[in-house]
Amino acid sequence: MKLRAKTMRSMRGVGVAVMAASLLSACSGDLVPRGRVAKASKPAPRPVRQIAPQTVEVKQCLAKLQSQSVSFTPLPDQNFGGGCNAVNSVKLLDIGVPATNLGAMTCPLAANFAAWARYGVQPAARAILGTEIVKIETFGTYNCRPIAGSGKLSEHAHSNAVDVAAFVMNDGRRISVQQGWNGDKDTRRFLQVVHDSACKRFNTVLSPDYNAAHHDHFHFDMGGRGGFCR
Repeated sequence: MKLRAKTMRSMRGVGVAVMAASLLSACSGDLVPRGRVAKASKPAPRPVRQIAPQTVEVKQCLAKLQSQSVSFTPLPDQNFGGGCNAVNSVKLLDIGVPATNLGAMTCPLAANFAAWARYGVQPAARAILGTEIVKIETFGTYNCRPIAGSGKLSEHAHSNAVDVAAFVMNDGRRISVQQGWNGDKDTRRFLQVVHDSACKRFNTVLSPDYNAAHHDHFHFDMGGRGGFCR
């Protein structure tokens, strides 16, 4: 008798559970009112945008830019995947000479580029060409790509490089690296002087003399140990 009573109680428990499940199933369509969307349990992942702690070196670099009266804006750190990123980067807004296609640049690259334009390029134009620079044309800064002919990421993939293509003068002349590197005497001298000036500021400087991939621009970056000037 005790076994039978226990069995009956068990069956009644199962019945209650089944009924509860049926009721829940019947009203489940009303759990989320029509015209409204239920919120996901977890938010959709967003692109990685992390602000890295500023080191003493970065703070000193930003102070250096400010002391040079350079207009710039700090950029959020970004990880683009594939090893490509832009960390401790800024966007130069005004360095005294307009420059095209400048995107994210690491602070050291930006500071040295601004100094090179102001204290290297402009004085060379006045002394050698008798005019002033009104624009520096570049091929850009950040670019998630490998070094030409290799599988190693370029410094461009870390916003740590800039490619300079040409200089526009106040008298209307445009001197390109491609045409001027082997051009007339004054043009060659001007490009050689600004190239040598860059070698004092950037860790790596590459010209058309380096290889065919640089036939039309100067490549400047702050990677490596420094002192590589070709």
